[in-house]
Amino acid sequence: IASLILGSAAAFQPHTALNAVPKSSSALDMKYKVAVVGGGPSGACAAEIFAQEKNIDTVMFERKMDNAKPCGGAIPLCMVGEFDIPETVVDRKVRKMNLISPTGVEVDIGDTLKPNEYIGMCRREIMDKYLRDRAIEYGAEPINGLVTSIDIPANHKQTEEPYTINYMEFTEGSSAGTPKTMDVDVIVGADGANSRVAKCMDAGLYNFAIAFQERIKISDDKMKFYEEMAEMYVGDDVSPDFYGWVFPKYDHVGVGTGTVVNRPAIKQYQKAIRERAGDKIAGGKIIKVEAHPIPEHYRPRRVQGRIALVGDAAGYVTKCSGEGIYFAAKSGRMAAESIVQLMKGGTHLPTQAEIEKTYIKEYDGLYGPTYTVLDLLQKVFYTNNGAREAFVELCNSKYVQQVTFDSYLYKKVQGNNPLDDLKLLGETIGCLVKGYAVAKPDAEFSNPVESQKRI
Repeated sequence: IASLILGSAAAFQPHTALNAVPKSSSALDMKYKVAVVGGGPSGACAAEIFAQEKNIDTVMFERKMDNAKPCGGAIPLCMVGEFDIPETVVDRKVRKMNLISPTGVEVDIGDTLKPNEYIGMCRREIMDKYLRDRAIEYGAEPINGLVTSIDIPANHKQTEEPYTINYMEFTEGSSAGTPKTMDVDVIVGADGANSRVAKCMDAGLYNFAIAFQERIKISDDKMKFYEEMAEMYVGDDVSPDFYGWVFPKYDHVGVGTGTVVNRPAIKQYQKAIRERAGDKIAGGKIIKVEAHPIPEHYRPRRVQGRIALVGDAAGYVTKCSGEGIYFAAKSGRMAAESIVQLMKGGTHLPTQAEIEKTYIKEYDGLYGPTYTVLDLLQKVFYTNNGAREAFVELCNSKYVQQVTFDSYLYKKVQGNNPLDDLKLLGETIGCLVKGYAVAKPDAEFSNPVESQKRI
């Protein structure tokens, strides 16, 4: 197989069933090639692992090397240490969160944080470049190109037939790409919600949200308020099923919102979040407008043959919080670590079953409960104004704050005090009753055609 990738001598080397016979001595001189499609956190973290295995050739495709993905940019504390993220990548250290209910009730949370605990706020163009450059330093070959299609052999699950990647390669100073092809043995699809890899491998469709964000430059005096502060606004005016946010960046704030159920009205909700933020961002200048789809659940198929999906391409974004950066980086690393181990120093191509029993099983075992809990919380608290009022009031509880921050910062479902959990259940019921009593009805909307769209 490797000779088919690297030289004309391949024409004389027939492909065989996986692991059926040992390689010839000439084939042993060649290396299997892994292609990582996408250079964001998931792709860069996968490429970094592959590149450290010197018996594997690693290429990393990224269509836009200075890409600034529309994103709130929040990362948990555990990611800073686990992925060796330097201080220069973290713009702000958020230690306080201001929650604002539909009726304007405000709750400040953050008192339970220890002095060394914080939520990191990053600009994606800075963080992604850092991770990508690190993978390149380890030996990943960067290709500034857009993957347009993948030729997948019909028998790729039973043989070592290579995949042929068709792509447009771009050079600096030219907007026109040059069509090229490349044969590879393993593909990791890290190319986001609109993944070409997912489409080529028939990974199936998923529902999605639209996230919309404006980067707004405000005065230095107003920026002082957001020095260590982030804000979350809930209400059907800013989103019928999510929240609006004001997150601090290096020298500006990101103001945005998102929705699944009423995507056509996203600009209406964006206008509302600006109005809700009011004087705190008044007089600010919009320096960048961003919008992007966000997956709502896993792809039906995350592995096909020797092709595996990670990050947004796989659907690894949590409900309720809408977080995806950590899970993108973690899934990229876990997938690569599993595949490298399965490749046994570049002597073996992994099967679909092997990848599923390692990467998929381990990832779902670690984070499946987190996705389930946050999905449930979103369904309970983000569906109407009464529940949103209850959500904000509940966040007055120090126990709720402690559990919420610990779960977010360290990526483990917290809450193992039975008495406090039982007390919390009673408080939740009470808050819901009170919330429904004071909240205004949600505005009605209808988009029966667009709501059925999937990607």
